[in-house]
Amino acid sequence: MPHASLDAALGPALTARRAQSLYRQRRTLASPQGPEVVVDGRQLVGFCSNDYLGLANHPDVIKAFKAGADNLGVGSGASHLVCGHSREHHALEEELAAFCGRERALLFSTGYMANLGTVTALVGKGDGIFEDRLNHASLLDAGLLSGARFQRFSHNDPEHLERRLAGSDARRRLVAVDGVFSMDGDCAPLVDLARVANTHDGWLMVDDAHGFGCLGERGAGTLDAQGVAEAQVPIYMATLGKALGTAGAFVAGSEALIETLIQFARSYIYTTALPPAVAAATRASLRLVQEEAWRRTELNERIAQFRDGARALGLTLMDSHTAVQPVLIGDDRRALALASALEKKGYWVVAIRPPTVPKGSARLRVTLSASHSRAQVAGLLSALADSLHELASVEAP
Repeated sequence: MPHASLDAALGPALTARRAQSLYRQRRTLASPQGPEVVVDGRQLVGFCSNDYLGLANHPDVIKAFKAGADNLGVGSGASHLVCGHSREHHALEEELAAFCGRERALLFSTGYMANLGTVTALVGKGDGIFEDRLNHASLLDAGLLSGARFQRFSHNDPEHLERRLAGSDARRRLVAVDGVFSMDGDCAPLVDLARVANTHDGWLMVDDAHGFGCLGERGAGTLDAQGVAEAQVPIYMATLGKALGTAGAFVAGSEALIETLIQFARSYIYTTALPPAVAAATRASLRLVQEEAWRRTELNERIAQFRDGARALGLTLMDSHTAVQPVLIGDDRRALALASALEKKGYWVVAIRPPTVPKGSARLRVTLSASHSRAQVAGLLSALADSLHELASVEAP
């Protein structure tokens, strides 16, 4: 039976969120990730997945997952520091470190846990953490929970960061930014941020969840794409559930950094390790990232096609040349109406609203994949044009 006093206390906030067109709802998939998915019993062309390279349902990745389960079972059984660290975990860490040009890498069960564990292990009371105001929620939460003095700087503004650092008397200074910002799709200016951080004895940490695998000639991420040396960014984090198509995350850096995280990162120490089969599958997807550069070429062609078509429709795009292509709408209800109209035409695009994005900046977050065809992107653009026309006719006085 529901607990009456609890439900009475929680109800008004839920009612308010519905009234504000900010209520979130889950959808149920009955198909693998791919350009076409079955959602709540209906087949749609999906433009909201982070499976940027089309690896989540790749036969080689599935084969490696099955073999990993056959050889090492399903569950890892415990945390890495008890008895859950398998040979597949260890091999993946070594391969990720080599790919990123780092001494070592450390696996975490999720990107949220990687950021939380890393930030809280490195800074605390008496220290300072400086974050871009548009950072992912996991970085922001980590900064707030660390106990360090938490300061934001204006989005992609190295000069503002410099003023913040120059005025700090913190013992340690950690600067944390997204490599690719998940809701805007733009990239952090890492060359300038690294210069500023290093000038003020700060450590730069980059969360490259949406760049790793996609950006750079090798797919090694935002640092690779911008020509930033590893030494300029001593703390590198990326997730495995986006371009690599599996699950989990890792932090890469020096021997001292990784040993520090093993000793002090609570979200690493006190959680069950990823299933070893996931690590085996990720090793296969990492090989595909390195061997099949054509996937990044295809992705970039779909990005250019969408941007050209969206501009021709007069849509307001953001300064993004990554797989994340937001279409700025502004009004929450209008964004929801457009998303609904697109779904009726067979296209699944999610409307992103506050508090995920600032008030007044609701948007359609279109995400593109190497697995999308030219015809599918053209179909989305045509559906957008028709939906905008229909909505305009309804809104007209």
